[in-house]
Amino acid sequence: MRRYRYYIAVVLALAIAVATFFGSHQRTRFYSHEGVVWTTDYHVTYEARQDLGDSIQLILSNIDMSVSPYNKASLITALNEGTLNRVDAYIGRLLDASRVVHSESGGAFDPTVMPLVNAWGFGYKNGTPPTRFQLDSILQFVGMDKVALHGDTLVKSDPHLMLDFSSIAKGMACDEIGRMLARNGAVNWLVEIGGEVMASGVNQRGTAWNVSVDMPSDEQETVSHESALVIALDSAAVATSGNYRKWRVENGNKLSHIIDPHTGDSRAGTLLSVTVIASDCMTADAWATACMVMGEKQVKNMMQHRGDLGVMTIEADTTTGNLIVWSNAAFAQRIKTTRQ
Repeated sequence: MRRYRYYIAVVLALAIAVATFFGSHQRTRFYSHEGVVWTTDYHVTYEARQDLGDSIQLILSNIDMSVSPYNKASLITALNEGTLNRVDAYIGRLLDASRVVHSESGGAFDPTVMPLVNAWGFGYKNGTPPTRFQLDSILQFVGMDKVALHGDTLVKSDPHLMLDFSSIAKGMACDEIGRMLARNGAVNWLVEIGGEVMASGVNQRGTAWNVSVDMPSDEQETVSHESALVIALDSAAVATSGNYRKWRVENGNKLSHIIDPHTGDSRAGTLLSVTVIASDCMTADAWATACMVMGEKQVKNMMQHRGDLGVMTIEADTTTGNLIVWSNAAFAQRIKTTRQ
């Protein structure tokens, strides 16, 4: 009887061990989630042992409650209105990253431009084209040197100063979702929010993630996606900024949502789009906007030999009506000649 009980115990122990082994080494599969956030589409594809859709939604919701200026209950709204002065980890991270790109771009990237964006009617307030006097009046409340972070306390030199992270927050959201997927054991994944992309590993076919870069178009009513080229991404991010969709015409003049923080002017020149590849999406997102503000000549001079950022510009040739495409070497090496 003792020997029988011994065999039973051994069999049960083996059964538990086998169940534990296969439970912890269950097969992975690719999951896909999509939806709308911040008035744009998002898509997340990843290989994992379980569905992580709830965690994706939680991250998007938390970031919205933190940095969306269009959410009246968000932390950034309270900071802009002066009812709070304590920041959270998201805003602290965005401020730190913004200061780096602001410094390296000579001030072209500046998240304090919200009053100017609103003045031009591209923010959460409707507006008519401001006069030069109005722009000069607003500019005194614009500048990264007018805001500081002491611990988790935001200090503004003037209560009129406002923060707008719309040109970097989508990139941070891609990074945050990517980190969550990695923490849960995912190696192969792609996160895309409104055209900003962060990717790791390989796709379902076992090849590098292929990301299409859109050709600029003047069609505002419909979002067209004619591909200019395809790039390969692995452990890298890509973001595009342009003035070919969010614009309007006032008194015969084309106005763009790209605002120069130095002058307060709307930048609607010949530079149609800038695409930036970086190691993280927050950096790519910020630099894409900075380059649009800088203009094609300054971008080419600054990015020609820069190896940590891949940059491609598309500009309009006003003489021929054709498009002029330029890229540095770091971008060119990512271009795919064929799709896989």
